[in-house]
Amino acid sequence: MSTADAVDREVAWLTTSTNDGLPNLLTANGGPWNSIQAYQPRTPGRRNSYAILLRRQIHEKRFANQRRMSTYEFVLKLVWPLTSGQGKAEDDQRAFDAAVDKILTRIGGFTGDKSHGGRFLSVAENPSYVTVRFEDPVTTMPPEAEFRAEITYMADDFEITG
Repeated sequence: MSTADAVDREVAWLTTSTNDGLPNLLTANGGPWNSIQAYQPRTPGRRNSYAILLRRQIHEKRFANQRRMSTYEFVLKLVWPLTSGQGKAEDDQRAFDAAVDKILTRIGGFTGDKSHGGRFLSVAENPSYVTVRFEDPVTTMPPEAEFRAEITYMADDFEITG
């Protein structure tokens, strides 16, 4: 496996739209998110719910001087607009919480299989936690009319000989 395609492999998992028992995330498939994409776009959309997956770090572990395994720190940047039309930011924040919960469920994967459909050795298992950091709405509501959060988690890739 190449380290260069890890972000694209993870986005493929997050945007999977099969009836696999995990929530669909994209609005086109009944989910709450307008888009989920790899890498920061030059001009991100406005007034849409979207998620951007970045890779913050690669840790490469060596074993027996011949094998290595990469571990990635993924950061999923989330943006959720104020769109309820009710004039109540609280309703939009509740909807954002529900949308974040669906992402966490998909990141958690299946019971007994944390490989994200065979794309990785394991995801969110080493270490076995996922962190969600919500930005203070006071700083994002007035200028951009949106809420933001970041989800950080790790993925172990397959071992490589060489």
